[in-house]
Amino acid sequence: MIHQYKSHGYNIVMDVESGSVHVVDDVVYDMIPLYEEHNKEELFGMLTGYPTGELEAGYQEITRLKSEGMLYTTDIYEPYIKDFNARQPVVKALCLHIAHDCNLACQYCFAEEGEYHGRRALMSFEVGKKALDFLVANSGHRRNLEVDFFGGEPLMNWNVVKELVAYGRSLEETHNKKFRFTLTTNGVLLNDEVLEFCNREMGNVVLSLDGRKDVNDKMRPFRNGKGSYDLIVPKFQKVAESRNQNNYYVRGTFTRNNLDFAADVKHFADLGFKQMSIEPVVAKPEESYAIREEDLPQIMEEYDKLADTYLEYHKAGKDFNFFHFMIDLTQGPCVMKRLSGCGSGTEYLAVTPWGDFYPCHQFVGQEEFLLGNVDDGIVRTDLVETFRGCNVYSKPLCKDCFAKYYCSGGCAANSYNFSGSVNGAYEIGCEMQRKRIECAIMLKAALADEEE
Repeated sequence: MIHQYKSHGYNIVMDVESGSVHVVDDVVYDMIPLYEEHNKEELFGMLTGYPTGELEAGYQEITRLKSEGMLYTTDIYEPYIKDFNARQPVVKALCLHIAHDCNLACQYCFAEEGEYHGRRALMSFEVGKKALDFLVANSGHRRNLEVDFFGGEPLMNWNVVKELVAYGRSLEETHNKKFRFTLTTNGVLLNDEVLEFCNREMGNVVLSLDGRKDVNDKMRPFRNGKGSYDLIVPKFQKVAESRNQNNYYVRGTFTRNNLDFAADVKHFADLGFKQMSIEPVVAKPEESYAIREEDLPQIMEEYDKLADTYLEYHKAGKDFNFFHFMIDLTQGPCVMKRLSGCGSGTEYLAVTPWGDFYPCHQFVGQEEFLLGNVDDGIVRTDLVETFRGCNVYSKPLCKDCFAKYYCSGGCAANSYNFSGSVNGAYEIGCEMQRKRIECAIMLKAALADEEE
């Protein structure tokens, strides 16, 4: 499969199956879609706007790339998908819903201000302990395990977070495991004691902030309607500096209210943050802030604008990392990751405060996806089988998409919520993902140009 596009003055050609990416001149760009269907004489006759010498050079270049396995390659993974689906995955990560409660009232929160379609609750140490025991017992020979403290707002149950980290550390040597703990927080309860502990024990900290003050405070207020920006931004700046601008993310959400989200990323950079992400809101179409199909042209332009900002700041020596522009073209993720994504429902599970297992945090509260609990283990093995078979070949809209090995089929929860099947697709999200990938690859080309 070949994907071609033009961006910021670059002619970019992707050979999807091999992962090869080429920046080419106009003649090669125009010849590539015709090359396999026509002989040399026919090609030259169809591209009469180019001098013969350029046509000859272009033809030779395409022929060389094809012979070296970097153009027109075939899919080598699909024949083995049955073996892939028959694998016995081990659990490697848990999302502990340490608090189904929150001190903010974010308008777009899929967790309904922390309640997740249910009751407010805090996870007890005993439930969390059983969850960590389950993870160790079901992780096979895998040594590195991940646990994310999530909510609601996890700092509302801070003592249990600390107790569970200590318990996890106590398991490491005996079981030959290594825990990587992470925390996602809105920052309201951040203080020096929390920061010191996080810097010692948390491999990553995700800081929720939507961008400019007016944007953030409109969508992320306290329950009394007051905005959260002024309280949390100085705390987040302190976190970033104390972690040497690494191993954290400022993570925002853009909605229909701020389709000019490139300005929010720029605002993050101007605040001194180096690691950031802004995600499109995922919401029911009837919500006023939901992204709609008619918004896509503006969003595509905004990603281009964001790419321009990225280059502008790089040239000024003010580099930052934007999560969706971080693509490794030389050593991508393993084959399993490329084919099946995050591993929700098989390798990755969410745990409620009372110990129920769900495929991921976005399925929590949807009883049809209740997998089991910390006392009984996984009881819905049929659901596990469904998620184990979820990959880029089980999704009709993914098989012929150039982005499939980058997004790994996308989010199962979004697919289910918008199509009724984990093997469906959230098509608006797919359009945005494809654009982000195109921008990311273009940036690789632009940065490579600077090095030459």
